[in-house]
Amino acid sequence: MTKRDVYPVEIAGVQRDLRLFQVKPGLRIAILNILGDTELVGACAAALAEKLKPVVYDVIVTAESKSIPLAHQLSVVTGKPYVILRKAYKPYMGQALQAQTLSITTGEPQTLYLDEKDLMLLQGKKVIILDDVISTGSTLQGMRLLMNKANAEVSGEAAIFTEGERAKWANIISLGHLPVFSD
Repeated sequence: MTKRDVYPVEIAGVQRDLRLFQVKPGLRIAILNILGDTELVGACAAALAEKLKPVVYDVIVTAESKSIPLAHQLSVVTGKPYVILRKAYKPYMGQALQAQTLSITTGEPQTLYLDEKDLMLLQGKKVIILDDVISTGSTLQGMRLLMNKANAEVSGEAAIFTEGERAKWANIISLGHLPVFSD
């Protein structure tokens, strides 16, 4: 196994070493992978729930990604339902709404889909858009577009970390910020 450089962080009282990966020549990012890390997910959900207390919202919304366990645990902690915007259309999703996005980790365009069944839960509601890490804002933009199409009001945007240009994310409710690493 290759030894990788890491970036040590403390998130909601939990220590982790985030592995650094090259996303394009001369640019590396610290990868936060919360999948299977119940200690970290629980701590982050509790900390985000505290930060979200002043925000009025009815539903938590996230894209199909590593943020799903965070959305689930935040739902458990707050008692609010959550919706997952899917990255692939399935026939059972009916007349799903869709919006385009571009992922920094894949570099490929992606489409987000809102299942027809979830549309009823979102129409006329206030939502929190949630992600694990907000990097370029492309996924956020796709989620915002879908919320607009669903006639849902975005009350706030939250993440474990923002990444890159800190000033760009001044309105994001987060637990921390990650730098990008230039070689």
